Amino acid sequence: MSPPLNPQLIIEAYRQGFFPMADGRRGPIHWYSPDPRGILPLDRFHIPKSLARTIRKAPYAITFDQAFAQVIQGCAAPRADQSDTWINREIIRVYTHLHESGVAHSIEAWLPPAKQDVPANQNQRSLVGGIYGLAVGGVFFGESMFSRVRDASKICLVQLVAHLRRQGYRLMDIQMVTSHTQRFGAVEISRTRYMQLLVQALAMPVTWSPKS
Repeated sequence: MSPPLNPQLIIEAYRQGFFPMADGRRGPIHWYSPDPRGILPLDRFHIPKSLARTIRKAPYAITFDQAFAQVIQGCAAPRADQSDTWINREIIRVYTHLHESGVAHSIEAWLPPAKQDVPANQNQRSLVGGIYGLAVGGVFFGESMFSRVRDASKICLVQLVAHLRRQGYRLMDIQMVTSHTQRFGAVEISRTRYMQLLVQALAMPVTWSPKS
């Protein structure tokens, strides 16, 4: 039986190449270290032309670490092609603690009030997409993303990668490659190679926020 999740256990597991996933909302949590492993090479990140055109129109306001709880809840919500989730209450609880301690981060896409069908005096924004993950050393461990409108999570990913590159991150772990991430240049590498890159990147003195 796996020990209860806690922030220290999560961080140490990631350092060893493992990550947790729940077997459904009410199922047990298992640990995974897939071979091959999916990564998104930061120096070869590709933005599809159609998405680049959308980004130039600035359809959404993008923020960092402004709504972590909402983002992880959005990622855990049912989807059209997936009624269950691997993000259960225990994972939400522990990753929220990691966010409060400055280890877990979120990127949010908002629909500005001017683009919403709401009363003019309702000064609120609507969260329409996001990504969350962990930053340890020079590694960003991407966990999940969600979209409620077209391209919202994709634009968050573009902004996230730009931030990671500015800060000097070396490795973005995405665990498993999908057709969605392949469009951005995601590749599979062996577990052995992944662990080599992981050890090197973890040793880097990288910070999430720009130095003042």
